[in-house]
Order: sequence, then structure tokens, then C-alpha cells
Amino acid sequence: MRKNTATRRKNSTKLVASAVLVVAAAGVAGLGTYGSFTSTTSASTAVGTGTVKLDMSGQATRGLDVAVTNMVPGDYAQRAVQLTRSATSEAFGGVTLKSTLSTDNALKTGTDGLKLQIDACSVPWTKSGSSNDLTCSGTTTVVLALGNATQADVALPKAATDLNASGKTANLRIQVSLPQAADNTYQGLNNTVAFDFTATQRAGEAR
Repeated sequence: MRKNTATRRKNSTKLVASAVLVVAAAGVAGLGTYGSFTSTTSASTAVGTGTVKLDMSGQATRGLDVAVTNMVPGDYAQRAVQLTRSATSEAFGGVTLKSTLSTDNALKTGTDGLKLQIDACSVPWTKSGSSNDLTCSGTTTVVLALGNATQADVALPKAATDLNASGKTANLRIQVSLPQAADNTYQGLNNTVAFDFTATQRAGEAR
């Protein structure tokens, strides 16, 4: 009887030990059950910037490099310039003009000082054979109405339109005049008129 009881106790101990080992093995196996699927692909695109470039040249042998001399009241001087948008330039959002006089004398500050007007021609300006007048064989449009020779970044929408067209060119005639009302105060004076044309970029858009 004692032998059988001892045997049953021994067997029971083995069964419990076996059950513990099984549970422990299952716990170890569960540590590696976290998996995921992945896939990676890639591509690239080149990014570059454009340019905004405005050029200017003279026309009709009467460009801004030709000085104006011996003006008297009622005289005017016409000079032709051609603005060109570079073939590699982006379209312009606008074009502005800044004109300055270098000396603070009556030609700059006087009521009857120098006046400025700018016109555009649909084709290049030509010099009249019998005078210094510049004539347009196409369509003439006022770009800047007659006003003071000093202008601070005034917009020139007509020039911008012409430069953004297929021809990429604006044919301008710059006219500087001394009013008929100018008196002896204006005799013997000299000044220099500088013209700065500035093109600004177009508005941002989807590319």
C-alpha cells in the first residue's frame, strides 16, 4: 500500500511539472508574433528657376545716347528706345519707369521745367527725312501722358503688354520738352535725365 501511494505522488508531481513547462513554452513563442508588410518605391523631379531679363537699345539713330542741346521755350526732343524681353525670360508681371534729373535747378524743380511724355508704336520708330521728328508707320499709343520729367516708379502697362506679346518688344518714343511759358530763369541751364525701366516677375502659378 505504501508503495502504491508513493508511486501516485511521484506521478502527480511529474504531471504538474509537465504542465508548467508547456505554459512557459507557449509564453516564449508569443514574443515573436508581431509582424508587418512593407513596400518602398521612390522617384525624383528636377527643379529650376526662371529669369526676368529686360534689355534696352536705341532706334532710328536717335537713341538716348544723343544729347539734347540749345533748347528754347517750345522746343522738344524725341528719342527712340526699344525694350526687349529676353528669349529665355519669363513673362513680366509689370514694367515701371523711374526718371531722375541729376541737378536741382529750375529744369528739375521749376513750374515750367522739363516735361516728359512717352508713346509706343506697334512697329519700330523711324526718323523723318526732313526733321528730327520720330514717326510711327503703325499704331501709336500713349504710354505716359505729358507730365513732370521726374517720375517715381510709374507703371507702364502698355509696355508690359507689348513685352509679353509674341514679339517681346516695346517700341517707345521718349519726348522731353521745355514749355513755351519758360522765362529767363531757365536760360543757360544744364541737366541730365536718367531713365530706369524695371520689369517685375509674373504672378506665381502652377508649374
